[in-house]
Amino acid sequence: MRKRRIERDSLGPVAVPAGAYYGAQTQRAIDNFPISGTRFPRRFLWALGLIKRSAAEENEAGERLDTMRAEWICAAAQEVMDGSLDADFPLDIFQTGSGTSTHMNVNEVISNRAIELMGGELGSRDPVHPNDHVNLGQSSNDVIPSALHIAVATAIHQDLLPALASLRAALADRAAAFAPVLKSGRTHLMDATPMRLGQEFGAFARQVALGEERAGRARDALMELALGGTAVGTGLNRAEGFPEAVVRRIARETELPFVVAANPFEAQAARDAAVEASGLLRVIAVSLIKIANDIRLLASGPRTGLAEIRLPAVAPGSSIMPGKVNPVLCEMLVMVGYQVMGLDAAVALCGQGGQLQLNATLPLIAHNLLQSVALLSQGAQAFADRCVAGIEADPERCAALLDRNLSLATALAPALGYDAAAILAKEAFDTGRSLRELALERKLLPADQLDALLDPAGMLGPGA
Repeated sequence: MRKRRIERDSLGPVAVPAGAYYGAQTQRAIDNFPISGTRFPRRFLWALGLIKRSAAEENEAGERLDTMRAEWICAAAQEVMDGSLDADFPLDIFQTGSGTSTHMNVNEVISNRAIELMGGELGSRDPVHPNDHVNLGQSSNDVIPSALHIAVATAIHQDLLPALASLRAALADRAAAFAPVLKSGRTHLMDATPMRLGQEFGAFARQVALGEERAGRARDALMELALGGTAVGTGLNRAEGFPEAVVRRIARETELPFVVAANPFEAQAARDAAVEASGLLRVIAVSLIKIANDIRLLASGPRTGLAEIRLPAVAPGSSIMPGKVNPVLCEMLVMVGYQVMGLDAAVALCGQGGQLQLNATLPLIAHNLLQSVALLSQGAQAFADRCVAGIEADPERCAALLDRNLSLATALAPALGYDAAAILAKEAFDTGRSLRELALERKLLPADQLDALLDPAGMLGPGA
């Protein structure tokens, strides 16, 4: 049986695994919340470690914490940032809505690791106390919202924006390569006037470029931090100037312009910035779904669909149909987008579910936002590398379909009138004959004028 030590908190004694860095309050949360097995992501733990290290540095600078304790707290907090203590963060996402359980988890881990580094006894709370020293000038109610903002903003900055840039570049490269290829446009999934395949891919690239702008706005929406508000926003039990100094340290470390929230009461009571960021991520997800669906539609076939492009064959597609290859990267990205939309719906519910001075759904908001960023980042990068970069055009197929496109009659409307062109198109459809053949038979226009008007390359801009 695993050895245990007895710790005490305000509710009484608690048996904790003897070698664990966490303590009594974490153990109570382990016992209380065996819900999903889903833990806080690595980046959130990193953000907590950064806050604790920055706070200890500032408390030492302000002579509120002696140098010895501060140095060991900083060393332990750095280990939290580096991930070497992740095994001691076992708590479920579905826990106390303020995230207090996880906040005390990090306080206890840093306290006990600092005690160990100083040669003391785990669980003794001496010479480093989790509340009196590690949590000096802080509260769960300002630390957890701040960690949420730091973690999500840095994830967007470091992961999502580069992934979207890669996808945009891959689509722009294909747009340039496909510029000479003429094809049928389609509206309502029905034949429409001609366009270039490169223009179609250029539209995709522009969607992703706009997604980059939205991701930047999502990141920037999270720059205000609640640090300094402590329990309800009044700043009780923290020193004057403490939050500003701590946030400056965080801004230097992350290279992002974090600032202390203009109104600490709003920053702790409301989660509007997180809801805004989530909504912008949802728009990016919708764009990626559209792009993935269009690409797999253009590749449908290979013989009985549109088949205007060919996707890289990355995996066999069927356990029963030999040789079948499916658009699996497109399907992956669509599912990523659907999941992000669902996560956003939960964030929106969480955002309006706060009461008075605190929103009590913080762990779920943090988890959902970080999962959304991770899914979009990894999904976009994989789609760029393993699908878009290898897409090939089929110019012959595009030309064959375009040649049968009755919407070419649009170019005849200025010369014949809309009604006459419509009658011609309907008869061509009913008889299977070409527009040119019927127009010549009825002597509607001279042959050279018909050839000029029905040339798809001449239909690609205004004034054609």
